Amino acid sequence: MVASTALYTNAASVNAQNSTSKTNLPAGIKSYEQELAKPKNTGTATTQQDFLKLFTTQLQNQNPLDPTKNEAFVAQLAQFSQLEATTNMASQLSTIATALNGDRMMSGAALIGKSVITQGSSFDFKSGATVQGVIDLPKGAEGVQVDILNSANELVSRNTLGQQVPGNMYFSWDGRDGKGKQVADGVYRFRVTGTSGGTNITPDVSTRKAIQGVSQDAKSGETLIEIQGGTTMKLADVKRIGS
Repeated sequence: MVASTALYTNAASVNAQNSTSKTNLPAGIKSYEQELAKPKNTGTATTQQDFLKLFTTQLQNQNPLDPTKNEAFVAQLAQFSQLEATTNMASQLSTIATALNGDRMMSGAALIGKSVITQGSSFDFKSGATVQGVIDLPKGAEGVQVDILNSANELVSRNTLGQQVPGNMYFSWDGRDGKGKQVADGVYRFRVTGTSGGTNITPDVSTRKAIQGVSQDAKSGETLIEIQGGTTMKLADVKRIGS
């Protein structure tokens, strides 16, 4: 036990002497401990200056008996150049995308006040207005009946139309009931039935509504329009825009 203790004491003494006596390094050369003590860059991106510094350090500290081949240096330069070009391209594309989004908003603002035809039979009626609708009849019809119902699902007006050719059938309602009286403001809907080829049909109906606002989806960047009644829809889903 005594010999072991003496050995430990001698080893500690040697370590203490080594720690107090530091070798003077040539100018420009730093020790491992000094490099560790330097503040580290917390950023994730490697700048051109960082790369050149690493590249220069590699040149200064390469083995003179076995230097790095020229091809390896050229490959490193090419890799960094490609990375820098890709980063610059991404930045430029982001700038272009931002500018295009602004242009879409300016173009969309010109749509306010115009009308669009959107699929759906319900509409918000205002006194004095005329509501226009479109019925999809791909095979035509021998006869078509258009009913207008109020929010309580009560029949307000009924219009029986004759034979229709294949395609879109346009119609309008002036806001009057079956007795010719003006109806109150509120939510109404069209109910369309008919016969085509001897078969009863319930064709799809679209209504014309005014555009009241334009916005942009924060995630997708798509242009959105707010139409009469408070409904928001994608501009890409609009079938037709008119005055």
